[in-house]
Amino acid sequence: QVQLVESGGGLVQAGGSLRLSCAASGPPGSLYPMGWFRQAPGKEREFVSAVTWNGGSTYYADSVKGRFTISKDNGKNTVHLQMNSLKPEDTAIYYCAAQLYNSGSYYLTRSYDYWGPGTQVTVSS
Repeated sequence: QVQLVESGGGLVQAGGSLRLSCAASGPPGSLYPMGWFRQAPGKEREFVSAVTWNGGSTYYADSVKGRFTISKDNGKNTVHLQMNSLKPEDTAIYYCAAQLYNSGSYYLTRSYDYWGPGTQVTVSS
């Protein structure tokens, strides 16, 4: 069983930055494809970004390309999401997710086996 814990959310003004982190339990060096999703009030959970098991490939939603950067530290089973130039529409609960196996699919919630409890990101205008 893998447990995920997010950190780094908070309140920031538009144009500001935040760095989210997600720590995954499990043996050191365990490799999981990992991703970030977000859910705003009254909306469905949506894909934000993902990284492959070795950190070699990254994927982004069009809405965050050029502003967000995902990175994976395999030695610590940790994934980070650096969010720059934040906009009010980025306000949401951000969830970390991990796959038990490398499914080759990164954009859909059903591709992920484990989820963190979420961390709130609020961007004020």
